[in-house]
Amino acid sequence: MAHFAKLGIGNIVERVEVVANDIATTEQAGVDFLNNLYGTNDIWKQTSYNTIGGEHKTDGTPFRKNYAGIGFKYDQTRDAFIPPKPYPSWTLNETTCLWECPVAYPTDGQRYTWNETNQTWDLVE
Repeated sequence: MAHFAKLGIGNIVERVEVVANDIATTEQAGVDFLNNLYGTNDIWKQTSYNTIGGEHKTDGTPFRKNYAGIGFKYDQTRDAFIPPKPYPSWTLNETTCLWECPVAYPTDGQRYTWNETNQTWDLVE
């Protein structure tokens, strides 16, 4: 199955639709199918369900850095879907197009939540 993200104002993903591979034989064929189905002339970009951080989970070809989700932004320059920035202190990794925390997540096997005020990982109790 092929997945397509509908872009709205500011290239923000508004929805993601699934189209059968025999219909979406090319990206344009999938876009045309969706616009004909809905009677629109919307902007759609194909996205890969198996792509995250520029890597394909099943050894396929990575596609647009990340699987698009509602609220993600399509960056035309990078040809990538970028998730919403979770906190002001986090920075975009240009290779993965994922947001990175200024402090590494602890590796002690416990659960933590990010504290933006203190710039620390706080233990979830």
